[in-house]
Amino acid sequence: MKSKILSLLFPIFATLISAVLLGLAFPWNEMEWLGWIAVAPLLIALSGRKPIYGYLLSLIWCFIFHASIGNWLFMLQRYSFLHHALFGLYLSVIWGLFGLTFNTIERRRGVIAALLATPFIWVSLEYMKSNIGFLSFPMGLLAHCQYQNPPIIQIASFTGTHGVSFLLASVNAAFAAIILFLVQEGRTHKSSLPPTISKRGLISVVVPAALLTSLTLSYGFKTISRSVTGEAIRVSVVQGNIEQVKKWDRKYAKFIMQTYANLTQEASRNDPALIIWPESATPKAISKNRMLYNEVRRIASASGTYLLLGSANHQKIRGKDRIEIEYRNSAFLIHPNGKAKNQQYDKIKLLPFGEYLPLKEIIPWSYVNIPDISNYVPGEEFTVFKGPTFHFAVTICWENVFPYHVRRFVNNGAQFIVNLTNEAWVGRTAGPYQFLSTSVFRAVENRLYVVRSANTGVSCFIDPYGRIVDRVKDTNGQDIFVRGVLTGSVIPTETKTIYTRYGDWFAWLSISCSVVFLFVAFLKKKHDLRSMS
Repeated sequence: MKSKILSLLFPIFATLISAVLLGLAFPWNEMEWLGWIAVAPLLIALSGRKPIYGYLLSLIWCFIFHASIGNWLFMLQRYSFLHHALFGLYLSVIWGLFGLTFNTIERRRGVIAALLATPFIWVSLEYMKSNIGFLSFPMGLLAHCQYQNPPIIQIASFTGTHGVSFLLASVNAAFAAIILFLVQEGRTHKSSLPPTISKRGLISVVVPAALLTSLTLSYGFKTISRSVTGEAIRVSVVQGNIEQVKKWDRKYAKFIMQTYANLTQEASRNDPALIIWPESATPKAISKNRMLYNEVRRIASASGTYLLLGSANHQKIRGKDRIEIEYRNSAFLIHPNGKAKNQQYDKIKLLPFGEYLPLKEIIPWSYVNIPDISNYVPGEEFTVFKGPTFHFAVTICWENVFPYHVRRFVNNGAQFIVNLTNEAWVGRTAGPYQFLSTSVFRAVENRLYVVRSANTGVSCFIDPYGRIVDRVKDTNGQDIFVRGVLTGSVIPTETKTIYTRYGDWFAWLSISCSVVFLFVAFLKKKHDLRSMS
């Protein structure tokens, strides 16, 4: 009886512990070292289980993990707890495939084969959940917990973010192998605990992980020891700290513009080549309101420098029966010379359920009480802004979490990236820091500077090695929901990394290897990896 109870409770307990520990490794908690061991309990819980049980354990793990890091999603007030639960369940249904695949390989080829396959399966599923159309969610990747560990993340310039996830999954698999090996020493008879492994099996998992970690660290330390060379330009970011409830309230329009005018005047004293306001900074669309547009022009002219800002863009189009309004989330580069032509970028990667309802003509979202929203229209051109001596691209909010989106700009000639964002809507949660962590990887992947201008923070400068050079903060070190200006140096670069050129080749390699593991698992052979277990 005790054996049956242990067999039932142990894997569930280990799964919950794993999910909670990994959640602690992510921003806000910043216990990044847990990322190296937190997945091991899940792997141990899966070992020795039937594939369907493995699917359920992985499903539970994913749901708890995303609940632990996704507190900011609950700040979306137009959506209920049920909506958030359904989204978590959707992600979990995908991640259940991890346990299903792991245990399928294990039952046919042994636990060592499953542990060796772990990093390939992990990366394959991360890539899958990051690239499923409007349901893509490339956040909470295993690699993101290491965003403040520069030596480790430098391999992202070759492999993308997924290479770092692969490394962490490999090390976790090695720790799981060590624990399984040590557990068997205390056994006196066959039990319901996970299967044991041999010394040969242990070595086959631990040695590759140790070698991969050593090579990664060696490359990382060597890379970050190099200085970034080139002619620097001075850039100022303005953090207006406008509360979400005030942004679209007409009575605060004058206050908002006066706030940005004062902060811009303060920034201009540092003689920057570019001053940046965040996403949707203006209280109305400057493309529609002529008085507001002229006011922005005056602010830019008074500063004597280029002004980059986010503003909604409304334009009339003629439909079949009537005149309709198109809404676009846009960035404008205002020339200090009032007669010069402005430059504009329209956001391409819109936020589903925030800026538009996906497939609204096909899916009756009202049946699950998803509110109708104003439909924004996506832009079409990956615009690169041209300054006097530099070229740069703008990503707006959500766009910066998609690595393939950013590399398109870089391949189009962008020498640095500016991310305009407004994270006031997520409040004082882990949200701003999780978005920040993805920006760190965009810098490393493409070896260029990333400048973030956020309404309420975090506004900062990130160098090509992913180091957060400086951020807007108050005297207490607080960096969100504070108002201020930060001027820093940016070196425009034209280096094209392996990732910039070839994209997610490593993720596709991992997918291919996962398929090979499954294919081999179903082959009948006289000698297989089961003998190493």
